[in-house]
Amino acid sequence: MSAETVLSTRHDAWAELDVTTAATLDVETVLARLEISSAGLSEAQARERLQAVGPNAIRTHRTRRLAVLARQLRSPLLILLALTAIASYFLGEPTDALIIGAILTASVGLGFFNEYRAEKSAQALHSQIRHTCVVRRDGLPRPVNVTDVVPGDIVELGLGQVVPADLRLVSAVGLECEESVLTGESMPVAKSIAPVRPGAPLAELSSCALMGSVVHAGSGTAVAVATGGRAEFGKIALGLGQRHPDTEFQVGLSRFSMLLVRVAAVLTVTIFVINLLLHRPVIDALLFSLAIAVGISPQLLPAVVSTSLAAGTRRLAQRKVLVKRLVCIEDLGDIEVLFTDKTGTLTEGSISLVRSLGPDGTPADEPLKLGLLCNEAVVAAGRVAGGNPLDVALWQAPAAAALGAALTPYRRLAVLPFDHERRIVSVVVEHEGRRTLITKGAPEAVLSRCVGVPPEMTATLAAEFAAGNRVVAVADRPAPESLQITFADECDLVLRGLLVFLDPPKASASHALERLAGLGITVKVLTGDNPAVAARLCADLGLPGGRVATGQDVAAADDDGLAALIDRSTVFARVTPEQKARIVRVQRGGGLDVAFLGDGVNDALALHAADVGVSVETATDVAKDAADVLLLEKDLNVLADGVMEGRRIFANTMKYVLMGTSSNFGNMFSAAGAALVLGFLPMLPSQILLNNLLYDASQLAIPTDNVDREQVARPARWSMKLIQRFMLFFGPLSSLFDFATFAVMLGIFHAGPPLFRTGWFVESLATQTLVIFAIRTRRSPFFRSHPSLPLVATTLGVVLIGVALPATPVARILGFVPLPGPYFLALALMVVFYLGLIEVGKQWFYRALPAVPAGRERSAGHRTHRRAGPFTTVHRIRRRSRASDPGHG
Repeated sequence: MSAETVLSTRHDAWAELDVTTAATLDVETVLARLEISSAGLSEAQARERLQAVGPNAIRTHRTRRLAVLARQLRSPLLILLALTAIASYFLGEPTDALIIGAILTASVGLGFFNEYRAEKSAQALHSQIRHTCVVRRDGLPRPVNVTDVVPGDIVELGLGQVVPADLRLVSAVGLECEESVLTGESMPVAKSIAPVRPGAPLAELSSCALMGSVVHAGSGTAVAVATGGRAEFGKIALGLGQRHPDTEFQVGLSRFSMLLVRVAAVLTVTIFVINLLLHRPVIDALLFSLAIAVGISPQLLPAVVSTSLAAGTRRLAQRKVLVKRLVCIEDLGDIEVLFTDKTGTLTEGSISLVRSLGPDGTPADEPLKLGLLCNEAVVAAGRVAGGNPLDVALWQAPAAAALGAALTPYRRLAVLPFDHERRIVSVVVEHEGRRTLITKGAPEAVLSRCVGVPPEMTATLAAEFAAGNRVVAVADRPAPESLQITFADECDLVLRGLLVFLDPPKASASHALERLAGLGITVKVLTGDNPAVAARLCADLGLPGGRVATGQDVAAADDDGLAALIDRSTVFARVTPEQKARIVRVQRGGGLDVAFLGDGVNDALALHAADVGVSVETATDVAKDAADVLLLEKDLNVLADGVMEGRRIFANTMKYVLMGTSSNFGNMFSAAGAALVLGFLPMLPSQILLNNLLYDASQLAIPTDNVDREQVARPARWSMKLIQRFMLFFGPLSSLFDFATFAVMLGIFHAGPPLFRTGWFVESLATQTLVIFAIRTRRSPFFRSHPSLPLVATTLGVVLIGVALPATPVARILGFVPLPGPYFLALALMVVFYLGLIEVGKQWFYRALPAVPAGRERSAGHRTHRRAGPFTTVHRIRRRSRASDPGHG
């Protein structure tokens, strides 16, 4: 029997089981069908199964050349021009047809090249995003990449984890999963190991945990039954396909494009009708009108944006920022308020146990011993494989090793997992026939369940909090007879002491806060920690003072009251996950762009609620899945770099947009005017297209351009009012010099059609290209702002090409003739006067704008979004769409 046959046979034996069948079987039968024991797979078995079934991913982000090319060919104008070129070829105009075809090919090629590079950047970006889970291999728990999970893997489930595959539960303690991504039900579903009835729908598969759902409470272990596209979520995702909702940036681009398309439609029809009324050939009139439409349409805007975003992605990756979608980079630049957690952002994130104190506040080992027994960290062979930071810190404490032998006789019988409402965890342990209930958690929560708390404990706690330390209280009591403990059993406890942890302020945090303040971003802290600890940290870092509000204050306030509380508060302490999300929503409702930075289970709701959700590579799965942006280093300086890059990209995109409105509209307006007074076409269709192609090629260097400091000092957004005003103001200024060129060519040089077209081609290309140096900055005179070398090189290079073309061998093919020497003197004078007039107009235009930054249009509730789906797929299904307020353009 061949190796292929053996692999196929083994594959059939364990891979045909699906979750709906597994849910109806008992655990032993499922394990037998999967050919494994409770010890899990060996590494060799896991590798073999991975080779057989493939990665545990629904789809990967692969760049496909044909798909990118197809997007370049979707423009109706390009398609219509291509068809018209074919028609002109068969109607006796082969030269024009070939020229138009060559220009269209070059235009599509430029767009393809730049978008393909952007897609490759996105592919490289996604390859860096990783999610892990803890599985049992060779009998030991170990973290693995979720894409390596295979049928038969025993998976450890904990609070906040995104379920990596379709799993059949082996054990469960208070386990609840939130499954709305699959079933639409918002309430968590309680889980158990008992089989369900055959034919039960997904919503009733209580013996299974489904890919993409989130562990809401409790813990458990489960065996993977189906992975990747064979999981229920995978089937749905592959069936629906994938389309991300547009961001505000994309909506703005679309609306700008539609504005120019509407203008192009009016001008095209008008010019076509005028040429017909003047009895010009229908084909010439049609080609000329279509060329006008292409000339004003933002043909290479997607390429410019893609180039900007791709370059921005590479720069951000170098600065340790990963953006899940390229278009979300610009959203970073909009941030006005940043809510952040405390641990790892303002602190070092290296939590360590500094002391274990008895009830009287003196050093004692018993609290540490009880803390190690009442612990949810995953420990194997003395090594910590996972768990929350405080539990991990307990096991990593030097004193824990000395207590290892003392813990061996204890046997854990039951556990009541931690949740963010109780803020405690309880276990039942047995030692020498005696059962004890041990409870550990936030001091307020534990002490409220204790009896006979020593009076000196209040002073001890106050001193630790004032020092900025994190404190966990430990208590116990005799356990109830039943092994099924409930929340009601967490009462009448005896306080055994405190565990004190240190997480020092981050050295770079103070400078980062100054940078963010300089960018106009207000930073506020949302934390589940004690108010005194949070206040002390903020004071040490120099965060602007304000009220320290608590979860009780938030609960007591209605939305209007909470909005006022947010305005006067810097720190919100002891807040629940729901309260964090509510604070973010209320702040957004005030018309501000809000970011939230968090990495824990309790941060997921707030990450969903924010305009920009930011997490870190080491975050919990549910936090990473909810975030738009991942930081490879949890540092506010890294986030500040991302904000700067987002604003830089938007500023450079606006340069192209404003160029398009001033130059293209002016040229097409001039063409419409010339069509009324001339007895011939002012420029041939192929010449218009060539002019547009050369102009756009020069603008492809805009993404490399330098940005003035004042342009990135504050957020700026799309404003169609600003763009329309700019177009209507600067477009006619451009046309004035086109009409001056007409006068020079007809009145001084007595030009016929070929010379006239050549002169206007050169003047039009020179003025609309060189004006970038004035448009790119608000500074006056414009040479006080320094453009990038690539922009200078491409701009001047295109102007030289335009000037040289009439003297080249291809001039006759393009319909050009040599220009007389005096024309170039006139051209130089017109360019100088044109740039001077633009400078004067620019000063008047910007002085007349409102005092708020350009593009600053906003209303409350401007966006709704957003996201859902498992980490196993790069492209995720999203439940909610993001919409932009109509005022944004």
